[in-house]
Amino acid sequence: MIAYRSLRVALLGGGSVGAQVARSLLEDREELAHRIGAGLDLIGIAVRDVDAKRSVDLPRELLTTDAERLILGADVVIELMGGIEPARSYILQALNSGADVVTGNKALIATHGPELFAAAEQVGAQLYYEAAVGGAIPIIRPLRESLAGDRVNRILGIVNGTTNYILDRMDLQGDSLEDALATAQELGLAEANPSADVDGYDAAQKAAILASLAFHTEVSVDDVHREGITAVTAAQIASAAHSGHVVKLLAICERLIDPDTGAEGVSVRVYPAMVPRSHPLAAVHGANNAVFVEAEAAGALMFYGAGAGGVETSSAVLGDLVSLARRHVLGGPGLTESKHAGLPVLEIGKATTRYAVTLDVIDEPGVLAAIAGIFAEHGVSVETVEQSVATASSGGESTAILVIGTHGAREAALAATVADLAANRVVARVASVLRVEGA
Repeated sequence: MIAYRSLRVALLGGGSVGAQVARSLLEDREELAHRIGAGLDLIGIAVRDVDAKRSVDLPRELLTTDAERLILGADVVIELMGGIEPARSYILQALNSGADVVTGNKALIATHGPELFAAAEQVGAQLYYEAAVGGAIPIIRPLRESLAGDRVNRILGIVNGTTNYILDRMDLQGDSLEDALATAQELGLAEANPSADVDGYDAAQKAAILASLAFHTEVSVDDVHREGITAVTAAQIASAAHSGHVVKLLAICERLIDPDTGAEGVSVRVYPAMVPRSHPLAAVHGANNAVFVEAEAAGALMFYGAGAGGVETSSAVLGDLVSLARRHVLGGPGLTESKHAGLPVLEIGKATTRYAVTLDVIDEPGVLAAIAGIFAEHGVSVETVEQSVATASSGGESTAILVIGTHGAREAALAATVADLAANRVVARVASVLRVEGA
């Protein structure tokens, strides 16, 4: 075997993931060298504060605040800082200097991915980002390589561990959203400001990345329809359970035919939805993630595992590192992105889905006929109706609860139906609206 010089590795970020990557590079250096055919020399770790306490004891001589100096001396740069800047500038600097890059920065890839991929392709460098979606779950490489010759039609993903933990606890323990969130914060699963998770921003970034890969087209995070879980109530969770469903925050990416033009497009959206308990995604508990892929030739595939955690996510980073390091040994150009399709991203109103609508209605003759007429007016077919016994309200008026499940229909028609129901005299209150997916 021809001896190959060691590759110089610069690490940007010494947080929970970065510290674990550094530990592996230092402790498992010999084993990694055998897998690659070349050594990996960690030349430094760029951090904001060299004196900060870390989850792993790192050699102080490797810590520095001078990221640019590290980049200029590296063959490979691993970016685990997070955020847009200065991470974007550092990655561009690394690529333009001839270094390959591994990143776990979902916000950056979702927002500036095309710019970074173009920069990498221009100089023949590699840009790997397995850790950007799903933590330890290998999903980027299967979409980017293994399924590149197949036609992916749909992706349903639980890609945010914090919200899955919250909704799972509400389902299994009967907690309110507020109590489940507080427990998640106590366990370190949610930040003090949990907006990125509970408002769906994190999941939307990951959905944009998955859709871009699956459909060979550019999808920006701004193209993703986003709804979080802050409006999900214990009553909705209980109602879903009663009907044999569980509520999950889903990232949905699918090919659609535009009903207005007949042209193919894609729909990318994030929202809480009811999933049948028979569906594999319903069995994803705690802070785990799972991505369910429906491909034309391969059929249904599911990728499941830890969606976060320093040790777990470091596995994805190191997998990328070994892959691109082997390319250094063998030679040849880096792996480029496939963006040939250029499919338009369709607004959510053109997607087809199903609704479960809970109504408080006045208990009088003709109510069901009036409700059915509103659904029929918008071309929405009713699949199931469940009515409770009428009770007297505080105002003395008798009301009953109707839970109506629909067949599949255009999102725009379903939304218009709910709006007209809310405005109708016989409806005292639209108590709940949840979409149904995976049926």
